Amino acid sequence: MRVQHGVPAGRRLRHGLLALPLALIAGVTVLDLGAPTSVHLGPFLVAAPALTASFAGARTTGAVGALAVAAQVLIGALHGGLTTANHEAQIAALVVLSVLVTLFRYARDRHQRQLGRVRQVAAAAQQVLLWPLPRRMGRLRIESVYLAAEAEAEIGGDLYAAVPVPGGARLVIGDVRGKGLAAIGEAAALIGAFRGSAYRNLPLPAVVAHLGSSVHWTMANAPEEDLESFITALVLDIPDDGPCVELVNCGHPPPLLLRRGEVRALEVAEPSVPLGLGAPDESDYTAERFAFGPDDVLLLYTDGVIEARDRSGAFYPLAERLAGWNEPDPAALVRRLRDDLLRYAGGDLGDDAAVIALSRPARTGPE
Repeated sequence: MRVQHGVPAGRRLRHGLLALPLALIAGVTVLDLGAPTSVHLGPFLVAAPALTASFAGARTTGAVGALAVAAQVLIGALHGGLTTANHEAQIAALVVLSVLVTLFRYARDRHQRQLGRVRQVAAAAQQVLLWPLPRRMGRLRIESVYLAAEAEAEIGGDLYAAVPVPGGARLVIGDVRGKGLAAIGEAAALIGAFRGSAYRNLPLPAVVAHLGSSVHWTMANAPEEDLESFITALVLDIPDDGPCVELVNCGHPPPLLLRRGEVRALEVAEPSVPLGLGAPDESDYTAERFAFGPDDVLLLYTDGVIEARDRSGAFYPLAERLAGWNEPDPAALVRRLRDDLLRYAGGDLGDDAAVIALSRPARTGPE
């Protein structure tokens, strides 16, 4: 926050806005006192505390409401007498409305404080679950970003992890159906199973079967309302030297391969069902290979990206927005995508979104 002369800019703005209800009270008072006794402008005073509640706290709103009541009392005393039925009714109504507006602002402030604490806890839990991905793993270059939906205080179920394996790297990205503690528990179970199995040098279908079993038994012990939950996931092996990527797709949006300005979705021929839908077996999963050269960038993402909407309700056209990209720097791609996505959605995503960009520069010498 920018500060000038020791006063925060936000506070200076509130002080400037406070001049509006004060000027309103002064103007209504002067006009009412100068008008004929048959003209009553006092009811307009209720606008002062109502206006204050839109930008200031309960204490300031109450103070402005008290000042408005005092102005109404002054008008009554100098403009027909306080004991007239009309002035008594105006004063009573102004007192009641000022109290109600102040109580409303107090309740809103309390709710905002509680919501802020919940968001802080959610963010902390998300950071514990989603360890930052390294920017380099062997020859692989990695850049990632996690965008939380501002409108939601609940913890989202987006997940990702990466571990080095002999001769390459192994990654997972996924999305739990649902939000809240149940979603974070299922995501934690999958990431724990992934990190525990990734170092056992198992083939990719066996790793995914292990993940599916872990998620299945975690969900089997979940509350009844979470029994129909599942996780879409994409598990990949990227060797250091082989010009390919091997992946198993369990109902997740396909990764995009960016090569010399062209965008290609890596659609598998035999997609697998999402994790958690039944007890799986290794034979349920098939790993498929795709070319992944040194000038390519591989983009992984969750459905929060492609389900972001603009003001007209249109979904974010990810592949179209990336057409023409020919820079092999994953960090530059993630920055561009993040800025473009937030601009497209007006800064308010409807769901959490995770993005991972990968590249593997050509070997130029001993590393």
